[in-house]
Amino acid sequence: MKVKTFLDYGLADTTPHPLGLEVESASGVWIYTTDGRKVFDAIGGIGVSNFGHSNPQITDLLHAQIDKNLHTMVYGEFISKSAVDAANLLSSILPKSLDSTYFTNSGAEAIEGALKLAKRATGRNKLIAFTGSYHGSTHGALSVSSNEERKTAFRPLLPGVEFLEWNCLDDLNKIDKNVAGVIVETIQGDAGVRIPSKDWLSKLREICSKTGAILIFDEVQCGMGRTGQNFGFEHFNVIPDVLCLGKALGGGVPIGAFVSSSKLMSLLRDNPKLGHITTFGGNPIATTGAVGALKLLGKVNFDNIEKRGANWESKLKSLPSVKEVRRIGLFFYVELETPDLVSETIMNGLENGVLMFWFLSVPNAFRLSPPLNMTEVESQLGINLILKSLPQ
Repeated sequence: MKVKTFLDYGLADTTPHPLGLEVESASGVWIYTTDGRKVFDAIGGIGVSNFGHSNPQITDLLHAQIDKNLHTMVYGEFISKSAVDAANLLSSILPKSLDSTYFTNSGAEAIEGALKLAKRATGRNKLIAFTGSYHGSTHGALSVSSNEERKTAFRPLLPGVEFLEWNCLDDLNKIDKNVAGVIVETIQGDAGVRIPSKDWLSKLREICSKTGAILIFDEVQCGMGRTGQNFGFEHFNVIPDVLCLGKALGGGVPIGAFVSSSKLMSLLRDNPKLGHITTFGGNPIATTGAVGALKLLGKVNFDNIEKRGANWESKLKSLPSVKEVRRIGLFFYVELETPDLVSETIMNGLENGVLMFWFLSVPNAFRLSPPLNMTEVESQLGINLILKSLPQ
């Protein structure tokens, strides 16, 4: 029997083997399918649903905003209260130097805007990225991403990009006064939840400050509470010049943002005018979702996140089939012996009622990023379903 792909539904495909769940609804930690199944969501839409599905503190705000207005004018021309509120909520939990927010349509567009800002601010054109990095699929974001297999078919990409060895102190000495910007995930996501040393990030900050290169932290995946702090960089006491956000920022509504100082951001308004423009960035629906998500972030109990994360980690490590677990907060890398075992585990999970997922670049491991606000009962249920699905 032929399994239907997205193309059979008149949609574009991204893979020849989609999971293909037909979703009826979703609430809290649960996804409900059209064939009557109930699935524990242990990946949260790849880090989007940090506060669960259909959280009423987000959806109530969205319903109210829909009754007011949808799109009225392109970003940067009219003032939207929801955009101002979201920006103020962000500023209230970020360092003082990150006081100006440009809302975009996605995390990838936030990366594009940040790269442009680095070039505009410095007048330089060289960019530094790192091995293992993943920053998105648009041309600029792909250019500073590391996975060559995913880039080859789309070359030529951006010129002037150099990759340094991630977490290697000596390689940082290659950053000089020809570099416009240095982009790094504070915690690498697609490479398998790789956590850098504090010394490495500190030296990176020091060298960027010395050379005048703009330091960009990509926290599209690891921001918004995922690592057990509001933002991943808080674990390292290092502040970027530009912070990129997305995924969980909208509480389930598509949005991204790059955040910097007012001084740097002012460069995008002139010489040339409209230095970065977007029709739907800062959309009132999207920024209303961000208001709800940021308010919920302020209520997160990080002690509970660490407690539940440590419990899951301990139980995963107890299985002989699990070769390694890397974790920070509720952000997990779980390594098995082979890619086939990973696929078997994920498919077992669907049968058992739990959703896990692959990494793009690490075939012998799977990812977990459950809702941050799951209850203790839900947490125990979720890990038990995962353990049941793993090879014993």
